[in-house]
Amino acid sequence: MHTETHEKTKYRKMKRQQNLKTSKFAALILTTFFSFLFFTCQTKVIKPDELPNILMITTEDNSAYFLGCYGNSYATTPNLDKLASEGFLYTNAFANCPVCAPARNTILTGVYAASNGNEQMRSRYAKSEIVKTYPEYMHEAGYYCTNNSKTDYNYEGDWEALWDECSREATYKNRAEGQPFFAVYSNMTTHESSIHRSIPTEELKHDPAKVEIAPYHPDLPVVRHDWAQYYDKHEQMDAEVAEILKELEESGEAENTIVIYYGDHGGVLARSKRFVYETGTRVPFIIRIPEKYKYLYPAEKPGDKVDRLVSFVDLVPAFLSIAGIPVPEYLQGDAFLGEQKTEDPEYAFMTRKRMDERYDMVRAVRDKKFRYIRNYMPFRITMQHLDYLFRAPSAQAWEDAFKAGQTNEVQSRFFLEKPLEELYDTENDPWEINNLAEDPDYADVLARMREAQTYWMREVRDAGLIPETEYPDFAGDKSLYDYMHSDACPFEELLQAAQLATTPGEGSIDAFVNYLKSDHSAIRYWGAVGLLIHRDHAEPAIQSLEEAANDDAGAVATMAAETLYRMGEKEQALNSYIRILKDTVNFAMADRNFALNSIDAINAQSPELTKTVKELYDSQSSALEGFARFNVFDVLMSETLLKKWGEI
Repeated sequence: MHTETHEKTKYRKMKRQQNLKTSKFAALILTTFFSFLFFTCQTKVIKPDELPNILMITTEDNSAYFLGCYGNSYATTPNLDKLASEGFLYTNAFANCPVCAPARNTILTGVYAASNGNEQMRSRYAKSEIVKTYPEYMHEAGYYCTNNSKTDYNYEGDWEALWDECSREATYKNRAEGQPFFAVYSNMTTHESSIHRSIPTEELKHDPAKVEIAPYHPDLPVVRHDWAQYYDKHEQMDAEVAEILKELEESGEAENTIVIYYGDHGGVLARSKRFVYETGTRVPFIIRIPEKYKYLYPAEKPGDKVDRLVSFVDLVPAFLSIAGIPVPEYLQGDAFLGEQKTEDPEYAFMTRKRMDERYDMVRAVRDKKFRYIRNYMPFRITMQHLDYLFRAPSAQAWEDAFKAGQTNEVQSRFFLEKPLEELYDTENDPWEINNLAEDPDYADVLARMREAQTYWMREVRDAGLIPETEYPDFAGDKSLYDYMHSDACPFEELLQAAQLATTPGEGSIDAFVNYLKSDHSAIRYWGAVGLLIHRDHAEPAIQSLEEAANDDAGAVATMAAETLYRMGEKEQALNSYIRILKDTVNFAMADRNFALNSIDAINAQSPELTKTVKELYDSQSSALEGFARFNVFDVLMSETLLKKWGEI
């Protein structure tokens, strides 16, 4: 255990701190009862007619790598390059989740999706009433808030009601005279779907033969084609962003408007979007600030680069700081502009859990040089066959090449089980292919970042410690955020169980067996996970695993069954899977999907299991039509399995 004093000292650099001078802090305290009256915490009182407009442009699924202003000479993004020369380019900007809906949940709330309980991709779990959205705050400050037009905030609620206008026609031009505006524009041109259908090679503007591809991708014509097509889509997106900026100029409001541009996460070529590597989380982030608001400049002059670590959780605190609204304590980010700007944080944090029908749990920490990754499900390969991801021709070609034995060690590793920990020097290894986690020369870095990751989980009350199958039991009619912050949650025991389960070595088998006896299903889950990870030493736990395979909690039973199957105790494991799939009274879609993921990972099969999966598929296969297929995860997984087995 690290000392409390040492932890607190370190985390001051990680966590949002007000860091105001004594006089400013005193002023804030005196005005707290005028909650969110936004003039009093500023050294310079901001008058309503002096509030800056904010125009925020979000592009889909594009990492910083594909912009010229980030050093890519093959990229053709002249308009964004120009915007960077007129503003401030952030070199260390990150999405906290590498996929759209959880990323937007964080952007909207200023709370990590992993803390909100809204991290699972494509879900509609409740948002805590404690957690407000930034349009609500900006409305209180007098802003006219428009959204054109994507929402996708990943929680249950009326998203459109947050905005004065929310449509493809939404515009700041409809505000009252003299009213400041906050306008959001979303551009879909570089979305993942843009490479699902190949453009004829002769029509591409970028030559596939000249593209530098990632070393983990096999050098195949279809792979090069998708890279080139993706460059083309960035060129198109760049021109479309220019039209938004042109409209702002023509409105006469450019000199009164802060422009913020970013990509909503990395992507989209396989092993980027959905994955907590640089390619999935490092985003372009540019801010242009008019001369009249130069007191907000993050560096000396426009055109300068800013190396401060920023991530999406920092946006709401920054918005509030710009508008002079006191930043509430529950927010989890750092204001990087305005009077409430904090000291530079030492770390940025990223998370990943279920992506559509595929389960995983990964946590990552990034400082200015290193990225640390902890895999809480190392028994799941990185490149699980996710239906939507593998619609990209290059993704399918990569998997096919691996199965045919045509990939090298680097290209193959993403189809094999993961290490528990990964550590990369992002300066010298930008593609993150040289894992330093077991290199003794980096032992201090590993320990430091591992400690930071553990402390962060404690600080934000990481809801990822609860398997999704158990969400309803613990959240009830509230949010998982509320449960994780309540006295009813045995958080320290949960955290200890998860960290112990995923610690390298022989494993604490006795402790894992004891966890299986807990009254708390999530703690039992981590007991089963610990035994699965350390199964080579789990022979003494077989009886306990057999009992756990009949657990009422689907995730616990599934992990126990998988461990038994991998240890040769196949009959009991198969019976457990069949029970979960057949019992539609006690088990829900999440339980079935979790079990089907496990069945696929170990290729468990028997005539009775095949029959059960086929019955599930046949009863609901009509639900797989159109985009709705991405909401029926258990049926989608049953289809994947039956195709794999040659049954359909």
